[in-house]
Amino acid sequence: MRFEFFVALRYLLGCRTQAFISVISLISTTGVAIGVAALIIVTGIINGFTTDLRDKIVGVNAHAMVLSGEGTMPQTQLDLDGNITSVETLDSLLNRVRDVPNVTGVMPFIYSELMISGPRGIKGLILRGVDPKTAPDVLHGIVTRVSSGNFSDISKEDGPPGIVIGRELASRIGATIGSRVNLLAPTGQQGTAGFTPKVKSVRVAAVFSTGMYEYDSSLGIVSLELARDLLGRPDGDWVTGLEVTVKDVYKADEVGTNLSWALGPPYYARNWMEMNASLFAALKLEKIGMAIMVTLIILVASFSIVTALVMLVMEKTRDIAILMSMGATRRVVRRIFMLQGLVIGVVGTAAGFALGLGICWLLKKYQFIKLPPGVYSLDYLPILLQWGDLTLIAAGSVLMCYLATLYPSSRAASLEPVEALRYE
Repeated sequence: MRFEFFVALRYLLGCRTQAFISVISLISTTGVAIGVAALIIVTGIINGFTTDLRDKIVGVNAHAMVLSGEGTMPQTQLDLDGNITSVETLDSLLNRVRDVPNVTGVMPFIYSELMISGPRGIKGLILRGVDPKTAPDVLHGIVTRVSSGNFSDISKEDGPPGIVIGRELASRIGATIGSRVNLLAPTGQQGTAGFTPKVKSVRVAAVFSTGMYEYDSSLGIVSLELARDLLGRPDGDWVTGLEVTVKDVYKADEVGTNLSWALGPPYYARNWMEMNASLFAALKLEKIGMAIMVTLIILVASFSIVTALVMLVMEKTRDIAILMSMGATRRVVRRIFMLQGLVIGVVGTAAGFALGLGICWLLKKYQFIKLPPGVYSLDYLPILLQWGDLTLIAAGSVLMCYLATLYPSSRAASLEPVEALRYE
């Protein structure tokens, strides 16, 4: 054991004449531990919420979308001079998208807003027409969260066409599997009595539950053929756009750029990060704000370290003078008191990690903190710990404790042995 470390431990653990200094040191260690534990728990909860929300958004929506600047697709292809180069079909457009690297799935879709009526009332509906064959590869998050019924029944040939709706929407209009509901489309006929909307009777083929109220209460999925019929577009190739899945969801922006270059105007691509940028920016800002607030606890504890070391220097003035008169350099004296503060910081950080990780493990395993249903996307606190955050917390805590030792250790090293021992 090095000489400086040995003396630092003796001073830290052997304070008998001034027990108050030991109490302050204990309070400082406890403060650092509580601050580190709180920071670990808060970071884990916010990471859990962010990850859960991202997974549900990516599950309900595709990783990227290919749209047309002219509103619908496929479109006539133009060169840079505005001359027509080709008239594209939907199949050829799908093949061009599939040829782009890192694209794992593509599905045409139709998006519209209309009304749905059931036994208990009427409600607005976000209608998505999809291809039942390719939907399981792109809308994996919805297909796997079907709580009752069968998603593939939307394309069932016998009987009326099917629709897949969310659990909250089904409860709102009083629909169950097999129930007949009416879709009221904005396309219709102008008669003597005024405008009459187009009404289509469909049956509920399946009910899904994503855990996100926005989707479960307003989303309905039908086949492309039914969507075209409701919107008065008999053209067999007409769609709103293409939904695309990629290998790595975090590289969806790169794949989107490649799609825009490969398809050319008037097509362009948007990715899930771009479409939900404001939401995730708000979550990131909340994480930073909470981290700053909790870090103040560690900062207050580091000020307690300053108080404890200053009082220890005042108590050990005679001992410091004797050490320096026996040959200890000012650097050695400075290192002794710096090591004392670092010991407090390291012990407090280690205790905080043990406490924080333990509470996170209990929250994740037993889920004893329940959340109000219908308010959050989960009914319990999600926990996700990342090594990068844990490393940053540990390094920041020890660094603040180290900075707190600079002033007391400099005061100790600046003592003059002759002045300190003059009246002894």
